[in-house]
Amino acid sequence: MDKRKTVIWIENMHKVYKMGTNEVHALRGVSLGVFAGEIVAIMGPSGSGKSTLMNILGCLDQPTWGQYILDGKDVSKMSDDDLAAVRNRKVGFVFQSFNLLPRTTALDNVVLPLVYAGVGVRERRQRAKKVLEAVGLGERLHHTPNELSGGQQQRVAIARALVNQPAIILADEPTGNLDSTSGQEVMAILQQLNREHGITVVLVTHDPRIGHHAQRIIHLFDGKVLREEQVAEPIQARAGATEDPAPAYDPTYIEEAAA
Repeated sequence: MDKRKTVIWIENMHKVYKMGTNEVHALRGVSLGVFAGEIVAIMGPSGSGKSTLMNILGCLDQPTWGQYILDGKDVSKMSDDDLAAVRNRKVGFVFQSFNLLPRTTALDNVVLPLVYAGVGVRERRQRAKKVLEAVGLGERLHHTPNELSGGQQQRVAIARALVNQPAIILADEPTGNLDSTSGQEVMAILQQLNREHGITVVLVTHDPRIGHHAQRIIHLFDGKVLREEQVAEPIQARAGATEDPAPAYDPTYIEEAAA
């Protein structure tokens, strides 16, 4: 893959955590690229390094060594202000646990990134309302998270990720806490954002049904890229559907790696 044509390029990335006298190697020489406008799924068993990789992609953590080029810029050479700008404007985050403020309305949860960006009160409320309407929550602006279903809470989280108009969305198990119908709604929104607005989506999932909504799957095992899989016909999510068929999760590549 030509790194000059990628929005994300990682080369020989390692991440080592020190726990007392022990070292935990979360990433072991990962190299990968993501093209602008792609939907890419990162899959692997628990402990394979998926979330560690996602945190580094989102500039929430730094590798022990290795190179990360984001939109043509070496992340290791960015200042703290540059990194903050990436987290607030270039990249939008969607988490499995939603990470919403529990006593704050949907509107005010979505407004929060705009406060950090220094956007004026009137404009930020208009922008937050617009993105909530775009994810089908125009009538839930003033509801708090405990007044919303899990799927609605995740849509608030997606709206919050979108409000600063990022080029990239990083979604860490975005359907992990949802039933299959709500999961389909979330994936339909992510695919629509990709299709209609060209937003690059990188998602971590352990669910093969969700992984096959992507155009490409990167399989991790034990901190390494085991293989990449092109998805010939990505599943098209349908809001209101319960579950789409997808290939069963095939653990043979794990067995092959362990052999």
